Amino acid sequence: MSKLVHLKSLVTIVFLIHSYVINCQLRLPALMSSGMVLQQNDTVNLWGWANPSEWVYVKPSWSNQKDSVKTDNGAKWQIKVKTPVAGGPYTIHISTSTVNINLSDIMIGEVWLCSGQSNMEWSYQHGLQSVKEELPTCYNNRIRFFNVPKMTSDHMQDDIHGKWEVCDSNSIKWFSAVGYYFGKKLNQDLNVPIGLINASWGGTPAEPWVPATAIERVPVLLSASQKLSAFEWWPHKPGKSFNAMIAPLTKHNIAGVIWYQGESNTKTYDTYQLLMTTLIDQWRSAWKNDIYFNVVQIAPFKYGNKNIGALLQESQLKLLTHPKTGVVVITDLVDNIRDIHPANKYDVGTRLAQWALSETYHRKGIAYRNPLFLSAKPIGTKMELTFEHCPDEFISKGEKIAGFYISGEQEHWHAAEAKITGNKIVVWSDRVFSPKHIRYGFGNTIIGNVFSIDGLPLAPFRTDRWAVDQSEEKE
Repeated sequence: MSKLVHLKSLVTIVFLIHSYVINCQLRLPALMSSGMVLQQNDTVNLWGWANPSEWVYVKPSWSNQKDSVKTDNGAKWQIKVKTPVAGGPYTIHISTSTVNINLSDIMIGEVWLCSGQSNMEWSYQHGLQSVKEELPTCYNNRIRFFNVPKMTSDHMQDDIHGKWEVCDSNSIKWFSAVGYYFGKKLNQDLNVPIGLINASWGGTPAEPWVPATAIERVPVLLSASQKLSAFEWWPHKPGKSFNAMIAPLTKHNIAGVIWYQGESNTKTYDTYQLLMTTLIDQWRSAWKNDIYFNVVQIAPFKYGNKNIGALLQESQLKLLTHPKTGVVVITDLVDNIRDIHPANKYDVGTRLAQWALSETYHRKGIAYRNPLFLSAKPIGTKMELTFEHCPDEFISKGEKIAGFYISGEQEHWHAAEAKITGNKIVVWSDRVFSPKHIRYGFGNTIIGNVFSIDGLPLAPFRTDRWAVDQSEEKE
């Protein structure tokens, strides 16, 4: 009799385990959970895993329309659902014949990815006073965060760890400060829920964020990637971060990307423009969408070699020729040229938001483009410079205009005098009688003080294409 009881108990346990395994087959990715933000006015993906050849039913509360999809032989399912205009909270009911999952508190709005290296990663945890001041008033149920943990992989992954969190005095402490200020501005101006996904890793060059195959098939990019040094704190090989931290995100529709990175690519500045356009195109291909991509130009900093920061800035500015790509200049937001992490993240995030509001959301009357050098012509012993994106006039912040250098036919650079004449600038030096070329703000630590009347700094530039001194800097 005892053996029979034991056998019945064993059968019951086996049945329960079998039932549990079957029930657990309906699984959702971390991104697709309660509290998430979905892109508004779009056809978004909902996806997951279930038993092979099993029907999965999806019913969102904004439409109350029930749709179904059959799981493939790899136990995967995916379905497309139309989203309405911004709003919420909503629910989504997902089920099979044996399992029900109810997702709640779902918002419909605008979703952006925040990525790059440490200046994007920097948060309250890194001692930012401005974020500390936000804590008493930062709660906002219409701003949601998702932090992607640091991971690498040799192969593309389809899920990650992490969870959606409402912006409050705890979650903000761990989230990108630049991302938060960007999202806060969008939320205020668009009056829609904002979803922010942070996938950043301090110290990383851009190569780990690009699929390895995309770098391997371009010899100059492959050669540049092989020059990168290994460090114990971050990956440097192509594809490692993309596979683990970006690929799992690509089914979740987004409006665009904000990107703050470049300091770790200063020694390979000459291939950076091609590297970044490759990254942008690869990400757009992965999302199957021409997502907007807004880049922060690196700030002045005392690097170990002369001018490598300026050359990287120059490469970044060339990204403006790439479709739907913006570049935000922040040369004025530096309080210490020996700190590679400028503390002012508020203005960085705000300028990124101004670019998005103007280019992505077509809001009028917002100043967002930095003045850019257009042309130079000699007038006697002086040079007259003209610019784009400064229709009114320039202003200087300081008693004297700083940051200009001038040279004649021979490469001898001299600090220059400058005068603003409306939206043009005249530059000269008593030591140069036949001026040929101008540089402005061109150097690792050279900071100019010329701005548009809207307060946006003139972007660093040079008119020459001479070889640039990259020798070791001395104290």
